[in-house]
Amino acid sequence: MLATGPPGAVYREIGGALAGELRTALPGTEVEVRGTRASTENMRLLGEGAAQIAPVSLDSVPGDAEGMAALCRLYDSYLHLMVPDGSDIGGLADLEGERVSFGAADSGTEYTVRRLVEATGVHPDGVLMNQAESAPALEEGRIAAMFSLTGIPTPAITDLAGRFRLRAVDLGGAADLMAGEEPGVYLPAVLPASGYEGVAATPTLTVPNILLARTDVPDDVAAAVTATVFTRSSELAARRPEAAQINIRTGIATGDIPLHPGAARWFREQKL
Repeated sequence: MLATGPPGAVYREIGGALAGELRTALPGTEVEVRGTRASTENMRLLGEGAAQIAPVSLDSVPGDAEGMAALCRLYDSYLHLMVPDGSDIGGLADLEGERVSFGAADSGTEYTVRRLVEATGVHPDGVLMNQAESAPALEEGRIAAMFSLTGIPTPAITDLAGRFRLRAVDLGGAADLMAGEEPGVYLPAVLPASGYEGVAATPTLTVPNILLARTDVPDDVAAAVTATVFTRSSELAARRPEAAQINIRTGIATGDIPLHPGAARWFREQKL
């Protein structure tokens, strides 16, 4: 079972594309896909044995995640804080008391945003909505802002920006604070101007995404999945642009999460 993510999110799109490639690479192996609310739920499903492989954001993996190992690093997610273009919200402090989407329950977005508001001492009125729910809520004025920790471009925000003028809020100060607390997990970055129609380049933070597996996944299967990620990355990128970030040189960089023995074997065979 490959767990993915919610509607309108990159995890759902990437997971579906990867499953298609795996069905070709592993003939005779049934590859099932399960839509989820993203990282935190994916961690729980892996722990319960209800999923064997899943993408997760690196910050959502606890240090004592026994029975799990990394297959590879995938791409980095950017923390989006999106508001209507005419909004008075210019920074995190302006979210105080405002109704703001923290992402789906049990998602990487919710996990990271809760850590962010705790670190900065800002107190929005956080509500839990996935991307597909947050986008129309922002357009209709039912929320003042939406957070999303995701790859670029993410489908729900792309669709919204095509019909509604959006602005990204500068998170540079928060990025420096978070990176100082957990270097290598939180990284200062810039949301590129090429990401969404009408949205200017904006400072933010990124979090690496890793493909995590249970350690009881057989070594040959783990090696085959890892190989598929890198040998078929161009096919994945043709369907999901963020997959263009997948690179064998950075793929081995999974932070403090050890590589699955099958994945480690595959990387060694590539002379890395």
